[in-house]
Amino acid sequence: MKLLGIDDAGRGPVIGPMILAGVIIDQEEEKEIKALNARDSKLLTPTGRRTIAEKLKPKFTHHITTSSPKQIDDSSNLNYLEAIKTADIINHLTKNLKEKTKAIVDCPSVNIDSWSKDVQDLLENPKNIILSCEHKADANHPIVGAASILAKEHREEEIYKLKLKHKIDFGSGYPADPKTKKFIQENFNNPEHKDIIRHSWNTVKKLVKEKASSQKKLF
Repeated sequence: MKLLGIDDAGRGPVIGPMILAGVIIDQEEEKEIKALNARDSKLLTPTGRRTIAEKLKPKFTHHITTSSPKQIDDSSNLNYLEAIKTADIINHLTKNLKEKTKAIVDCPSVNIDSWSKDVQDLLENPKNIILSCEHKADANHPIVGAASILAKEHREEEIYKLKLKHKIDFGSGYPADPKTKKFIQENFNNPEHKDIIRHSWNTVKKLVKEKASSQKKLF
């Protein structure tokens, strides 16, 4: 049996993409994942996370998907978009496999059963997939921890590229970050940076509303 772990990075930020990563192994290779100390990326230092990622990437088959701010804004529901991306990873990594695969996913929804059904309905070969969606799967399963690390590292790389491209340090991209907050306040309606901002986030909607309100008062 194959073992597949999936996790996300960057659900909450107001800037940049959401990343999902999946890692697939033979079940007996799980001890090697454990030996690397693969676990929830939030429990690792950036250096520790990077070191593990560099060991994981060349040795284990993996697949990464990216959801741009526009895709997130255009989606009717972030959880459903993540279900689509989760199914994409499962379909990609199990496409030519005849053996059963246990797919363990860190569930983003409070309603595990409903979200699991969304993913199940999007699978190309559901009979060969044993789907297990759980909360805190990245902390409880090393294979999901491995996916968590790759997702986080990939998001960090994407954020670094965006900062270089736009020639500005907007911080982590999370709404509570002072640098991010300042950047959003100054650039939420700047066409030069519109592609990196999630305009459907309340952080931005509030600023748009405030600006519209202040303009009305001028007339």
